[in-house]
Amino acid sequence: MAKRGRKTTFEERIEIGERWEAGQTDPQIAAAVGRSVWTVRKWRRKYQREGRSGLVSRMGRPPTGALGQFPSEVRDAVREMREQHPGWGPMTIRTELEDDRRCADTRVPSRSRVAAFLKQEDLTRKYERHSELPQPQAAEPERAHEEWEVDAQGVVEVPDLGSVSIININDLFSRLKVDSFPCLDTSHPNTLDHQLVMRRAFLHYGLPERVSLDHDSVFYDNASASPFPTTLHLWLIALGVDVRFIQQRPPAEHSVIERAHQTVNQQAVAGQSFTDGSALQHSLSERLDFLNLRFPSQSLDGRLPLVACPEAQHSGRSYRPEWEEDMLDMQRVYEYLSQGRWFRCTSSQGQFSLGAHRYNAGKDLSNQTLEIAFDPQTCELVCLSEDGTRELRRTTQGLTKAALMGELSLLTALPAYQLALPFSPSAWREMMLCDDLTGTTL
Repeated sequence: MAKRGRKTTFEERIEIGERWEAGQTDPQIAAAVGRSVWTVRKWRRKYQREGRSGLVSRMGRPPTGALGQFPSEVRDAVREMREQHPGWGPMTIRTELEDDRRCADTRVPSRSRVAAFLKQEDLTRKYERHSELPQPQAAEPERAHEEWEVDAQGVVEVPDLGSVSIININDLFSRLKVDSFPCLDTSHPNTLDHQLVMRRAFLHYGLPERVSLDHDSVFYDNASASPFPTTLHLWLIALGVDVRFIQQRPPAEHSVIERAHQTVNQQAVAGQSFTDGSALQHSLSERLDFLNLRFPSQSLDGRLPLVACPEAQHSGRSYRPEWEEDMLDMQRVYEYLSQGRWFRCTSSQGQFSLGAHRYNAGKDLSNQTLEIAFDPQTCELVCLSEDGTRELRRTTQGLTKAALMGELSLLTALPAYQLALPFSPSAWREMMLCDDLTGTTL
């Protein structure tokens, strides 16, 4: 039976340490020495951290520092909770202490004292510092194609086709319905889907001055406090199209494209059935022509978009898919990245992720936060250690024209391109992209 109400002797503590070194578990040691598992765990951990010197009873004033005025059992409990549950914060740990039997005869420390103790014991979680992506200020457009709103509608169920998400593009000034593209069998259109619909829009109406996007993960690295530009973002920058991310949720912003989702769905999809994606695309294109040329817009006082704003027929900045590689200006990308600064926590192996790519900083820089900048002269990431004493450089991955162009890079390089039947959603997308290429044989 476990002995209660009597302090452990130095000899008992030595035995606990020796039994642990011999490979016994806490419950096994507790049964052998006649002590509770809590007591054994306390002295075993002291032995692990401090050796034999940690087993000596210390007389006099209690330890200083955070929780120094509390019994050692309380400090052990806080340390144990954080080690076993690294996601628990100070408030969670304090609340758990209220029901912990090791704190039954003592008061529970405050949240701030628990937080101070975690910091003192180097048990705090590392947080990445916050930094914003450079972007143009929000402004009301004063001319056609100054700003396009781009967004994917939530999934709709279409008879015979299943789940469909439609990407819509609207010109904010003229209210022109620029393009609509259905993405089949997905609830989250990817980068290639958005590049296709934008390329189609560029081909017919020219390049806009800027596009506005929400914080969907395909556009924005929303998993980080210091987001790195996505491939789609850098592709637009390379084409000379500015990118602005909305700061407020619709309808405070993006109200035009949100209304367009409803209009396009009611005009082209609702109550209809389609044999395949091409039939749905045909319906979308036909109804967009109707909305732009024949349907009066309430936002334009009942006028037709292309009649009220004939200059919206083209932005004046021509584009063709075959020209894209030459149009991409990587210097724009380099200059944009040189304005940024990112913070990334390294793993226990010294690795970190930036822009969907993995980098290795070395094990000597493990478990710390690196400050990262971009050198436009060498196209390298400049990584500064947490204490500021070390700098290392890594070649930036994914900064090539081919990487930004995605599937178009392959298609423009081949005189003939054969797609396998039956067409998958990705193959159908490639087929539609090929339709816009000059001299490409399917």
